[in-house]
Amino acid sequence: MNTRITGSLRRAAVCACLFIVTALLSPAVMAAKPTLATPALSFSNETQTTIDVTVTAGSTGAPYGFTLQWMTLADYVANGGFSSTLPLGCEASFAGEANGSRYVLAPGQSVTVTAGDFTVDNGFSTSCQTPLVCGTTYVFRVFAHGGALWNRSPFSAIVQDSTLPCSKEGTCTLTQGYWKNHAEAWPVTSLTLGGVLYNQTQLLSILNQPVGGNGLISLAHQLIAAKLSVAAGSDPTPLAGAIAAADGLIAGKVVPPVGGGFLDPSVTGTLTGILDDWLTANDCGNPVPE
Repeated sequence: MNTRITGSLRRAAVCACLFIVTALLSPAVMAAKPTLATPALSFSNETQTTIDVTVTAGSTGAPYGFTLQWMTLADYVANGGFSSTLPLGCEASFAGEANGSRYVLAPGQSVTVTAGDFTVDNGFSTSCQTPLVCGTTYVFRVFAHGGALWNRSPFSAIVQDSTLPCSKEGTCTLTQGYWKNHAEAWPVTSLTLGGVLYNQTQLLSILNQPVGGNGLISLAHQLIAAKLSVAAGSDPTPLAGAIAAADGLIAGKVVPPVGGGFLDPSVTGTLTGILDDWLTANDCGNPVPE
C-alpha cells in the first residue's frame, strides 16, 4: 500500500479515537449521569440545647452520604435567605465513603443525628460543634452527596424546629455543658467555690479545664453547674447538703487553671456523683414525664 495512504489512514484512526474520548468526556455526556433523589428531614427529642434530626433517603438512596445545614430562623429572615457558614449558619458533612461510615443510606433508609451534640464518628465533620440555643427556632435543609455514578441531589425544602424553652423555674436544672457554652444566660457573674470567689471569666476557664485526674476540677465543674442552676431558679432543697459539703471539701483550694489546687478523685468522687446525678436527673432538656 502506498506509504502516503497508510499514513493518512493512521492519522484518521487517531483522530477518530480522540473524537470518541473527547465526546465521552464532554459536558453533555457527563451531564447524563443521573441525579440523586433529595432526602427528607424530620425531628424528635428536642431539648434546650439539642434537636434529633432524622435524615431519610429518597428513592435512589444516599450512597455517598449527605450534608446538613442549619441556622436560626431569626438569622435566616434577617439574612434574606440561607447561609451555611459561621457566624450565621452551620454545616455538617456525613460522608458515606469513609471506612465504617453509617451514613450510606439505601432507598427509604433513615439515620438520626443530634444537632447541638453530634456523635463524632467515621465520616462526620463540622466546624460548628456547639450546642443549640434554648428557646430558639432553627431552619434546616439537607442534600445527598454526589459521587462517581450520581450527581448530588437538590437541597431539600427548608423545614424548622425549636429547642425547648430556656427555663422552667423551680422544676429543672442545666448541666455544665450548657453553662460553659451559654455565658450570656448566666443568672450571676460570680460564684464562691469553697472559700474563694471567682468571676465569670475564671469560672468559664474552670469549666473548660480538662479534669486530668484532679478530683478538685471535676467537683468544681458540677458545683458550678449546680450553683448556677439554683441561681436560675432550680429548687435547692434536695441538694443543699451536698452543695455545703462540696464547699467544705474545697475550702481554700484554688481550682485550676486559676490556681494549683488538687484533690484526689477518691475523696471527691461521691460528692461529684451526687451533684452530677441531680443535674442530670432534673435536666431541663429531659423533663420527667407527668
